[in-house]
Amino acid sequence: MTRAGNILVVDDDGAIRTVIVQALQRDGHRLTTAATLAEAEMRLAAGLPDVLITDVVLPDGNGLDMVARLVAEHPGLPVIVLSAQNTLTTAVRSTEVGAFDYLPKPFDLDTLAAAVQSALARGSGGVAEPIGEEDRALPLIGRSPAMQDVYRVIARVVSNDLTVLISGESGTGKELVARAIHDLGPRRRSPFVAINMAAIPRELIEAELFGHERGAFTGAQARSAGRFEQAAGGTLFLDEIGDMPMEAQTRLLRVLQSGEFTTVGGARTIRADVRIVAATNRDLAVLVSNGQFREDLFYRLNVVPVTLPALRARRQDIALLARHFLDRAAESGLPRKQLDPQAIAVLESHDWPGNVRELENMMRRMAVLSRDDMIGAGEVRVLLGGSYSANPPAEVDPGIAAAIRARLERLAIEEPAALDDGSLYDRIIGEVERPLIEALLERHGNNQLRAARALGINRNTLRKRLDTLGIG
Repeated sequence: MTRAGNILVVDDDGAIRTVIVQALQRDGHRLTTAATLAEAEMRLAAGLPDVLITDVVLPDGNGLDMVARLVAEHPGLPVIVLSAQNTLTTAVRSTEVGAFDYLPKPFDLDTLAAAVQSALARGSGGVAEPIGEEDRALPLIGRSPAMQDVYRVIARVVSNDLTVLISGESGTGKELVARAIHDLGPRRRSPFVAINMAAIPRELIEAELFGHERGAFTGAQARSAGRFEQAAGGTLFLDEIGDMPMEAQTRLLRVLQSGEFTTVGGARTIRADVRIVAATNRDLAVLVSNGQFREDLFYRLNVVPVTLPALRARRQDIALLARHFLDRAAESGLPRKQLDPQAIAVLESHDWPGNVRELENMMRRMAVLSRDDMIGAGEVRVLLGGSYSANPPAEVDPGIAAAIRARLERLAIEEPAALDDGSLYDRIIGEVERPLIEALLERHGNNQLRAARALGINRNTLRKRLDTLGIG
């Protein structure tokens, strides 16, 4: 049953305030709004709302500073943070200051309405231990909706010790997620220890995990601490957990149940003071059904699941990642290179079976082999070589195809040089972009947020395109 409440919305964008008000009023909520921190303080002085919804970047300050103070003074006040910055740092910082939920812009109105209902039902969450500025240089990059979902899960687990299971194809960055969980959590000043189950001989896995005593087996000439001891107080990352032998699974389960272990050949019980983060590129549920993975261990590991998207499922992040990897290559001493728009389009059309790892390797290769400082589309195709695989082309409307052919015929008569000067792609795309954006704005009543969502871009990006195209 829907519960109505008093909601204060703080955002400097009048269109967003209007959309939120209209959507939440339909659920019976009573709405007040503010465009600045100063105006929000006036509203709050008149009485606390049941839920506060606030943007981060406001004309007179940072909304998270207000949230931190309000949650400290009024622990029962649920706050939902909205942000167009869309980074892991913003998601984690929102959790740090005690926000109930974090939603990246552009957000789904149904998701916001559900978050408001949850906030009214449960109240605010706890405040996480702050992280220092030196810890904010995070390796996870991406502003796509798929990555926003990952950021929100990470933000909710960094302040506790719940076991996390990260799933995803090879090369998607599972260890980066594990490191982010460690580096942002209360165990960050203790070790982060990783072990890859697929890289260790089956007969040595137990000794690697739990350590061994002198003489425990042939060649054990001295006591050796295992990864559980090495990670004491910190995080143990069990990579490729689906490749763990059944006998080692049994022993790991006992450790997770009891919190204690013994070394191979030892009798002394050792306390396992570690947070467990596991990862796999295999479907553990299928392995369980095939009898290759213990069901009880699966449930022990799968407390908080995190699914990393393949790079082809978040193509809008490719340009951001590619530029980041070129910058990193330059910082390591390789030539500094840039990508022109057509080169980025080729990268975005490639399927990247090796995911982010393949893209990083390709950017380093391009930094070394590219002849020019500005990398073009042709050079990208050459360097991708036989691995290049574009998306299946979308079905083209006959009317659009006929209009493009007619446009080329006019250009051949009026400006024949335009067909050979290398500018044709940008020109035609530019001519299509303007009427497309104008038609979408007209269709959505000049609502930029809805038009941006239809285009699959951020509203700030749409604003920049409107300015560039001179659309008022």
